[in-house]
Amino acid sequence: MARDFGTTWWGQAWLDALEGIAGGSGGRLARGRRWAKANRGADLHIEPGGVNAWVQADRDEPHEVHVGIRAFRDDEWDTVLDAIASKAAHAAALLDGELDPAVVRDAEAVEVDLLPRPRDLHTVCTCADDVEPCEHAAAACYLLADALDADPFVLLLLRGRRRDEVLDQVRRRRGGLPAIDEAEEAAPPPAPEGIDAAEAWSRDLLPLPLVPLVAHAPSRPAAWPSDPPAHAPFDGSGLRALVADAARRAWELCAGTVDTGLELDERADLARRVIGAPPALKQRLAEHSGVAPVDLDVLGAAWQFGGAAGVRAHDEPRWNPPPLDMARARDLLIEAGMPARRVHVSGNRVTGEGRLQLRRSRDGRWYLFTKATGRWAMAAPPEDDVDDLLDHDLTS
Repeated sequence: MARDFGTTWWGQAWLDALEGIAGGSGGRLARGRRWAKANRGADLHIEPGGVNAWVQADRDEPHEVHVGIRAFRDDEWDTVLDAIASKAAHAAALLDGELDPAVVRDAEAVEVDLLPRPRDLHTVCTCADDVEPCEHAAAACYLLADALDADPFVLLLLRGRRRDEVLDQVRRRRGGLPAIDEAEEAAPPPAPEGIDAAEAWSRDLLPLPLVPLVAHAPSRPAAWPSDPPAHAPFDGSGLRALVADAARRAWELCAGTVDTGLELDERADLARRVIGAPPALKQRLAEHSGVAPVDLDVLGAAWQFGGAAGVRAHDEPRWNPPPLDMARARDLLIEAGMPARRVHVSGNRVTGEGRLQLRRSRDGRWYLFTKATGRWAMAAPPEDDVDDLLDHDLTS
């Protein structure tokens, strides 16, 4: 089934505002819709007053996009909250994931537009296109419409108030209940009872249930309208990245296509996450791991060609395999056309002309490395026999 956007009336109102600022530029909107349907948007971060995202078009570098929407003043929020609290049905509908049109009409009656108008929106993108919106910003707007369809609280968040704030104020208006005490709100909740994580991971896994139908791609995490509390040991962006990663692993398990590596060590898991990561996520991985971005790329190459074993082979310190094995590898490089004086053996590594290297790992496999950005990076899948590495172009 084709993916659609604006399936709710408030989601469609968002798209109407997008078309309003686009004027007659239907081509950019069509391209943006195509990128959104192809899941070319990543790291969609919704916050009061706008959304940030990375969007990649065909054969193009990802571009950072900001879509801004005017946040309400306090007096405008009083009007909206009064409209929601005026009838029990309004509040109940909102809790059920629906936005009652009467709420919008009541707010409009006193000149407060809950739904965006074209004048409320503006977009900024790092691409060279100087029109508004560009195709990348249009893609972000379609993805945001998807989030709005899933949760009307996203609209309230864009206008400046988070879900818990809105519900607290509605409760006060409907029942005369006091607002949540600030000190009480700031205190961390008591930790739920549970079991030690190591004990949970060590349990024997039960057989997975049969999955009759697997989607063609992993699902995208639904947007939530508020960030984790201030005392949480993670931020909203990091949590979204973990949820997206978990969804992809679950999809891979169901599809039965790859080993998701749930027992990876920290180093191998870092290498796995680098593959396909947008620039913003890669930068965060570098900051939190203490590994430079260029070294992350090298680790990612090791994972791409060799998985966890490839990462171990990359990190493995020099050791001394049987001399005859290393002599054979040296002869291969000389036979490939490298001058004998420029081929050197050091431990488990045979280096040719300072630009190509054959490595023997402790698991008995051979790996091909080339020099990139001043670092040795894995350049091909491993082989059991060093002769088979000749299938790759060693002299290019």
